[in-house]
Amino acid sequence: MRNLKTPKLTIIGAGPGDVELITMKAIKALKSADVVLYDALVNEELLKYASNAEIVFVGKRLGCHAYTQDQINELIVSMANRYGHVVRLKGGDPFVFGRGSEEIEFAEDFGIETAIVPGISSALGVPASVGISLTQRKVAESFWVITGTTSDHKLSKDILLASKSAATVVILMGMHKLDEIISIYQENRNDDLPIAIIQNGTKNSEQKVIGTINTITKLVAEKNISSPAIIVIGEVVRNTSSWISYFQEHFEDEFIFQNLNL
Repeated sequence: MRNLKTPKLTIIGAGPGDVELITMKAIKALKSADVVLYDALVNEELLKYASNAEIVFVGKRLGCHAYTQDQINELIVSMANRYGHVVRLKGGDPFVFGRGSEEIEFAEDFGIETAIVPGISSALGVPASVGISLTQRKVAESFWVITGTTSDHKLSKDILLASKSAATVVILMGMHKLDEIISIYQENRNDDLPIAIIQNGTKNSEQKVIGTINTITKLVAEKNISSPAIIVIGEVVRNTSSWISYFQEHFEDEFIFQNLNL
């Protein structure tokens, strides 16, 4: 039977994980979807809004791809032509290491109408959810958002540049490169910067660890923190309740001394 619907692609940012951290515009698009192609980091509870759509998992995780990116691109086009409105549901924001622009460009090359619904990037939403302000007066005037693993599976060269800056550094997809990241900071800094790592940020399964460049590797191993996780490095981490708890636990005598002199 010939499809009478206009082929369309809407790329949606699903936010960092909490189902409530998605926009009303995104929910409206999901309700109108004929097909939803969703990624591994998407909270599957959001799929209930697409009750009339065909649901297809196209997620990619380290070493395990349901579809290659080329296959996803082709699937978008074939599904749009066959069914009508295709929604690509991506974790975080689709234009922050989400390859959203590639999928938009591919669809438009085939004459398919496109739309974009931005989402809350995990790079911003996850630190904020645990009380880390990426910028702060007299502490950090800017922040970097860097991928820990490039398309050729190497550590981004930008981390070396960022390690020499006073800016807050947020690293996505970096847990498998954590030892390399720590080594770079140890080679380029004399100060033992605070660092926070948040796994499954904003979800019920969230775990986090707070430490310093010199202690974080041991703490990650002790608490069994792994991907997916956000790494935040910088002085802004010091101004959180989690840092106070860390300081109490690891530097109890100094903590007591400082409080006696307040």
